Amino acid sequence: MVDSDRIDRLIAAVPEALALRAGLELGIFTRLAGDAATADSLGAALNVEPDRLSRLLYALASIRLLDVKDGQFRNGAEASAFLDASKPAYRGGDHALLRELWGADLLTAESLRQSRPAALHDFSEAGPESAAAFSRMLAPGGVIFGRNLARELDLSAIRSVIDIGGGAGTILVGLREQRPQIAATLMELPTVAAVAPDILAEYGASDVVVEEGDITVAPSIGRHDLAILKAVVQVLPPDQARRSILNAARCLTQGGEIAIAGWGVVDDDRLGPPEGVFLNLTFLNLYRHGESYTEGQYRAWMTEAGLRDISRSRLSDGTTLFRGRLG
Repeated sequence: MVDSDRIDRLIAAVPEALALRAGLELGIFTRLAGDAATADSLGAALNVEPDRLSRLLYALASIRLLDVKDGQFRNGAEASAFLDASKPAYRGGDHALLRELWGADLLTAESLRQSRPAALHDFSEAGPESAAAFSRMLAPGGVIFGRNLARELDLSAIRSVIDIGGGAGTILVGLREQRPQIAATLMELPTVAAVAPDILAEYGASDVVVEEGDITVAPSIGRHDLAILKAVVQVLPPDQARRSILNAARCLTQGGEIAIAGWGVVDDDRLGPPEGVFLNLTFLNLYRHGESYTEGQYRAWMTEAGLRDISRSRLSDGTTLFRGRLG
């Protein structure tokens, strides 16, 4: 007998996710840290009305992100480990980006009806203010990804790294936390490159070289031991996606490694992983041509670029990582 339980669970997951995002935006989990607090004290600290805040606190407690006893709220085990911004395993840095992505997701039917992205985002046409705002929104998540990548790669022989299309370049901040001696370059479109130095300075990374360029047109002017393409290939049409990988390989020293990462990857049958399948819908609303390309497409482009030892893995945040070595 068929019932509606699975459909009901899908619908019920939406308000839970929205409550989580609201908690992250307000900084509730970081404010609590290892302490307990009432709605009154938290409201005063966050400058929000306690009675209204209590609704969110009890909602978060109902999904076990918070514990509550005698009106005192504290972080649950998962929130303590992953939602407190002071912790190294923090997973909430992209909460501002989630607002953009989830807002776009609501427009999927409209994008399909109109045969165009209903929430179009065009990096090449972004003005200085919008480029700065978007880069700042991505910056915290970039640091976290850089830390995750550093745990995945052997950086002992890396002397120089380039982050291609990396927004403000904060991936380099996280990547170099344990090896600050690695020379770092950010390659970005002119509008983003113009705002990146100020953001990098806020993260104590004024030594990062910022190079203007378009990887779909030409490689970097330098050569590096490691080239990173995070969430770049997936926002490009197929011909430009291919060229971005070919040109990124030309940025490498002989024996150098490329790291291509993002959620926008699907298996060859296009049924998984879920992150790639559903991000493919998000792309309908944001980009004219971007999509979640298949593993086979990535491998073909990387092979054409002269890369060997190509591998696919999954980072702790669900990001797919392709690696390959030149030569």
